[in-house]
Amino acid sequence: MSYLNPSTGSGSRTSRMTFEFGRTYVVRPKGKHQATIVWLHGLGDNGSSWSQLLESLPLPNIKWICPTAPTRPVAILGGFPCTAWFDVGELSDDGPDDFEGLDASVAHIANLLSTEPADVKLGIGGFSMGAATALYSATCFAQGKYGNGNTYPVNLRAIIGLSGWLPGSRNVRNKIEGSLEAARRASSLPILLCHGSCDEVVPYKYGERSTLVLNSAGFMNLAFKKYDGLGHYTVPREMDEVCNWLNARLGLEGCR
Repeated sequence: MSYLNPSTGSGSRTSRMTFEFGRTYVVRPKGKHQATIVWLHGLGDNGSSWSQLLESLPLPNIKWICPTAPTRPVAILGGFPCTAWFDVGELSDDGPDDFEGLDASVAHIANLLSTEPADVKLGIGGFSMGAATALYSATCFAQGKYGNGNTYPVNLRAIIGLSGWLPGSRNVRNKIEGSLEAARRASSLPILLCHGSCDEVVPYKYGERSTLVLNSAGFMNLAFKKYDGLGHYTVPREMDEVCNWLNARLGLEGCR
C-alpha cells in the first residue's frame, strides 16, 4: 500500500514522494479476540521478526498486526536506503522532524486498525523508531488529527514504546493545551514506556525526556520503566512487563 502526501506544494522536493509499505504479518488470537495491537519494528527491520516474538507471549486474546515500513533513504545512514517509518538524522532536541513520513506511516497504521470489530480495543506499540511512531500516533489521537491537519480516525486504548523517543516533542504541549477535547483524550490514554539505562543507540535520556514532555502535555496515564544495564534490545522481563500492563489496562482474559 502506498501513500502520497498531497499537502506539499508543487515546487517542493517531496511533492511527489510516495511511501510503499512492505509485507504485513498477522498473529491471530488463540482465544477470544478482545484487542488488536499494531506493533512497529525498528530501523532496518521488518514485521516478521517481531511477529514471532509476539506470538510466543501469553496473551491469547490479542491479535497482533506487524507491518513492514517502506524502504527509503535514511539520513542517519548517509542516505542509504532501508526500512524506516520516517527519515531521521542524528537524534537531538532541535533537529528537524520528518512529519511527512510520520503522517504517512501513522495513516497506514490507522488504516490497518480501522477495519477491526467495534467491540475490540485498539492499541499501537513498537521498538526504537517503531516506538517513536507509536508515540507520534498518540499525539495525533489526542489532537484528533495528523500533523497535516487530516482527521485521525481511530480510538486508541493503549500505547507501548520500548527504547524510543517522541518526535515533534517541542510542539506537543501547545497543541494539546489548546483544546479541551485534546486534553481529555490525552489524559485518558494509557501509555507504557520502557528504556534501558545503557542504550547506546537511543540514549536513556530520550526516553526520560519523552516521558516528561508527554506528562507536561497532559498524558497523565503514563508509566515509565527503567531497566538498569539494558542496551538497545528487549529482554524477557521487559516483555513480562508489557504482558502484565496490557492485561491490566485492557482487562484481558487469560494472561498469566
